[in-house]
Amino acid sequence: MTGGGSAVDSEPPSRGSTVRNRATLADVARRAGLSKTAASMVLNGREGTRLSVEAHQRVFAAAEELGYRPNVAARSLRTRKTATIAFVSDIVATTRFAGGLIRGALDAARERDHVLLITETQGDAEFERYAIEAMLDRQVDGVIYAAMATRRLTVPPAILGGPVVLLNATSPDNLPCVLPDDELAGRAVTEALLKQGHRQRIALIGRNRLKERDPEVSLAAEARLLGIRHALSAADATLYAEPFCREWLPEHGYTAMRTLLARAVPPTAVICMNDRLAFGAYQAIADAGLTVPTDISVVSFDDDPIATWLRPGLFTAALPHERMGQRAVEILLDGESTERCMVPMPLHRRKSIAAPADSS
Repeated sequence: MTGGGSAVDSEPPSRGSTVRNRATLADVARRAGLSKTAASMVLNGREGTRLSVEAHQRVFAAAEELGYRPNVAARSLRTRKTATIAFVSDIVATTRFAGGLIRGALDAARERDHVLLITETQGDAEFERYAIEAMLDRQVDGVIYAAMATRRLTVPPAILGGPVVLLNATSPDNLPCVLPDDELAGRAVTEALLKQGHRQRIALIGRNRLKERDPEVSLAAEARLLGIRHALSAADATLYAEPFCREWLPEHGYTAMRTLLARAVPPTAVICMNDRLAFGAYQAIADAGLTVPTDISVVSFDDDPIATWLRPGLFTAALPHERMGQRAVEILLDGESTERCMVPMPLHRRKSIAAPADSS
């Protein structure tokens, strides 16, 4: 487990050295010339202290001069709050692609003066039980339960007794959850092609029955497909071709694009279900002696780091992981009753789309 801050190793104090004691509330009160009770009321922002503005200033100045920090352990005994949040995930913590989930959660926790305790289970049920028990033993104020792939999951019963927010996941328990708005993104990338004049020859790469039908595998596939079809239907257009892919990997995108290019009339545009498929499609287009977007426009989803390295850059809907992590912390600490928070996926409008070549 890791915390929201960083630890620095230091040499133990040598014999005879002086170790500076931590400033106490009594020290602050003494420096400010007030009682301990009065100083406490000022530092805790209690109203009705009947103390002058000058007295308040003396307390804050004394606290700053002495480097006073509240005793969190003592405060937690009074408030039953520890200012700590558990972040439990499957493989998020060691996945560069989804690191934004943690960054966003860390930033939001820090803004609320909370510490994030992070652990990942790697799908090991026994370790998951141990990790959750360790978190709960620390009296965390709530749990964020996160998944790498957007999917439905089973929440461990042990964490259902307190505040819980699901991040990048749903569950049968109707818990508050934070998800990327894949359906809206599906509409947006499709509408971008429609605005360029593509109508009758838009192909979709990445159909996958397992991803579309099993919510425990993926929630994104079905939602993206729904958004794509809604946008096409509104424009009185249909998909020209929909090759299936066993996985959403570059080699499958390459094979699917080769199949499309072998047709008597190739597509003018392709929608790829993720950026890795798009990477493979780019290679197949280049191997055929064609170019993006002059001959074929390409749009996609996720904003994988590879999207910026492709030439031309890939027009894609970005997974808003940082904002999702922030919203999970906000919902957890604010006690928002919302069941499902959909976070928009921003479009990164790079140069992989243009009007079809035969549109003039």
